[in-house]
Amino acid sequence: MNFVLHGSSVSSGITIGYAHLVSSARLEVAHYEIGADALDAEVARFDAAFVRAKDELGALGEHIPPDAPPEFAAFLNLHRMILEDSSLSHAPRAQIREQRCNAEWALVQQMEKLVAQFEEIDDPYLRERRLDIQQVVERVLKALMGGPGLAEPQIEDERKRIVVAHDLAPADMALFKRHHFGGFVTDLGGVTSHTAILARSLAIPALVGLHHARQMIRENELLIVDGLQGVLVVDPDPIVLGEYQLRQSQHELERQKLKRLRSTPAATLDGTPVELFANIELPQDIDEVLEAGAQGVGLFRTEFLFMNRKELPSEDEQFEYYRQVASALGGRPVVIRTLDLGADKTLHMDGEPMPNPALGLRAIRLSLAEPQMFLAQLRAILRASHHGRVKILLPMVAHVHEVEQALALVKQAKEQLEERGAPFDRAIDVGGMVEIPAAALALPMFMRRLHFLSLGTNDLIQYTLAIDRTDDAVAHLYDPLHPAVLHLVAHTIQTANRAGVPVAVCGEMAGDLALTRLLLGFGLRNFSMHPSQLLAIKERVLRTNLAEVQPLAQRVLRSGDPGRTRELLAKLNA
Repeated sequence: MNFVLHGSSVSSGITIGYAHLVSSARLEVAHYEIGADALDAEVARFDAAFVRAKDELGALGEHIPPDAPPEFAAFLNLHRMILEDSSLSHAPRAQIREQRCNAEWALVQQMEKLVAQFEEIDDPYLRERRLDIQQVVERVLKALMGGPGLAEPQIEDERKRIVVAHDLAPADMALFKRHHFGGFVTDLGGVTSHTAILARSLAIPALVGLHHARQMIRENELLIVDGLQGVLVVDPDPIVLGEYQLRQSQHELERQKLKRLRSTPAATLDGTPVELFANIELPQDIDEVLEAGAQGVGLFRTEFLFMNRKELPSEDEQFEYYRQVASALGGRPVVIRTLDLGADKTLHMDGEPMPNPALGLRAIRLSLAEPQMFLAQLRAILRASHHGRVKILLPMVAHVHEVEQALALVKQAKEQLEERGAPFDRAIDVGGMVEIPAAALALPMFMRRLHFLSLGTNDLIQYTLAIDRTDDAVAHLYDPLHPAVLHLVAHTIQTANRAGVPVAVCGEMAGDLALTRLLLGFGLRNFSMHPSQLLAIKERVLRTNLAEVQPLAQRVLRSGDPGRTRELLAKLNA
C-alpha cells in the first residue's frame, strides 16, 4: 500500500531501493521473577553479556575498514566507555538481587533512568547522547537474548538496499563502509546525532525521526528516500516511482554539472566578488571542503573534540586537531570557534546542571568561568596559527565585558607561548558571533573591539522567536523570514559594512538557496555553509544581478505581511 512518512533529512539526495529491516531487542523485554537460588546465576548471565558486548566492540575496532571515517573509532571508544561506567554495569546487578528480577528488565530500568537525565539537557547535541546509552544497552540486550547484531543481507546489488531501523548504533554503521547500502531511515534520532554525523560523512541519503517507520514497513518493500524534501515513500505506485527515477537522474546530473564550477571565482553578474566558505566539525571534513572549491573554512566547530569523554583534551591534542585543518587548507583561512557547549557533566564541571542550559552557563560564558580550560584551547589555536591562516571566533557574545575578558585571556595565552618560545601569529584576528539579539542591536561596542563578525542565524532565530527548533511541538514556528529576524540580519550586515568590519553569515541561512539573493541584497559578501551546499550557492551567485536584487531585498525588509514576504522572495528568485 502506498503511503508517505515525513522525517528530518540528515544527508541529501534521492535513493530508490528495497527495505532491509533491523530488529530491536529493546522493544519487547520480558519481566519475570528470579528464584533466590538462581540469583547468582542471573548476575553471572548479566556479567557475561557485558563481556560479550565488550568483545564485539573490540572486534569491530580491529576490523574497521581502512577507508572508514576516522570518527568510527571515536564512537567505538565512546561505547566502550559507556559499557565500563558503573551507573550502567553495576546498578542493575544490585537491582537483580534486591527485586529478584531478570537481567534484561533490570538493565532496561536503569537505562530509562539515565535516558531521563539526558532528556533534561537543553543542548540538542548533548541531549541526543542518550541515544548512545540506548545503543549500548541494545547491544547488551542482544547478548542477553542471544540475538545477532545488524544483519548483513545477501543481495546482488547492496546499493539498492535501504536499512530501516528503530535506531542505529554508530558501531553497527561500520557495516555501511563494507556494504555500500543505498541509504537508511530510523524512527529515532535528530540532525545532531552521531548516526546523522556518520550519514553525512558517508554521503548517502538518510532520514531520521520517522517515529513509526520500523513498525509500518515490511522486509523487501520498495522505498524511496528523498533526502531533499525529508520524505520517505513506501511502496510507490508506477507513476510516483517513474517521477522519482527522473528526479534522481536530474539530481545526479545537476550535481555533476555543478562540479564544473569548482574553480570558477564566485562573483555576481556585475563583477562583485563574493566569498564562499565552508563549515566543518572534524578535520576529516577538509577533503569535502577542498572538493567543493571553498575559499577556506568560515566556521570550525571545536565541540566534537570535547564531547563524551572523561577528561578534557590536552593542549597538545587540541593543537594537533587544529593544525591538521590549518595545514591542509594550504594558506586559505580557517575560522576556529572556541568551545560552544552548555554547562553539563560531560565536561566534569562542579555544581548542578542548569535548569535551562541554552540561557545559562554556555559558550563564551562557560569558557570565561573556566579560564584554565579556555587558556589551553587558546594556546592550541595560537600554536596552530603558525601552520596556516587561523582566526579565533568567540561564540555567543552579549556583553562588552565578555569580549574584553576574552581578549585579555588571548593576550595571556600569547604571553605564555612567548615564554615557551613557541611560534604563533602575533597579529591573529579575533572575531565574535552575533547570535543573540542584544549583540545585533548593540553592534558598535563589539565592532570597536573585534576584527570581524559572524552571524550565527540558527541561534539568532531561536532566541529572537523564543523557539526551541528541536521541539516538535513548536519547531514549525522557527521562521527565518520573520520580520524581526530579517531586520536583525539586515541591520547587522549593513552596520558592519558601513564601519568596514568584515561580516559573514555562517548559520543555515547561508546555505539556503532561497535566501542567497536576499542576503546579497542586504549587502552580504561572505557566506559560510556545509560544503555540500557550496556549489549550488555559487551558481546562484553567478546568476545574480545586484542592481536588480537590492531594491527587491529592501521591499522584502519593509514587508510586514508573511504572505507578501514570500511573494517578493519568489520574485527575487525568479
